[in-house]
Amino acid sequence: MVIISACLLGENCRYNGGHNYSEKVARFTEGQNYIAVCPEVAGGLPTPRPPAERRGALVQTAAGADVTAAFREGAGAALAAALRQAELYGETVDLAILKARRPSCGVGCIYDGSFTRTPAPGDGVFAELLKKQGISLMTEEDIIE
Repeated sequence: MVIISACLLGENCRYNGGHNYSEKVARFTEGQNYIAVCPEVAGGLPTPRPPAERRGALVQTAAGADVTAAFREGAGAALAAALRQAELYGETVDLAILKARRPSCGVGCIYDGSFTRTPAPGDGVFAELLKKQGISLMTEEDIIE
């Protein structure tokens, strides 16, 4: 079973109410069992919502509001939903395709918290949780056609 960032499949769950649909991701998932999740929405954050970036262990909006608890809660809820669905199919979750550089889903690189779209080493909250579970991670940018 594959976990996929819901925005990559066209779900309007981005902070600005839009999506990040990726034809490459849609093609990659053909014939596979997958679950589309948005950890931020799973954590109770609305769509649209103020943009947030990770600053060390914290996730904050540009105005300085701490939304870390919602990001952590959503990461746990999204993982639990994926594990439940995998169990229904008699499968395990072994891969996640996540949206690059985001505070939930960035893999190896996220924005630095300055809200200037400056990349920095690090993982999003959800990606970090999935890594701890031994789930392989990639972003839409890693898919080779």
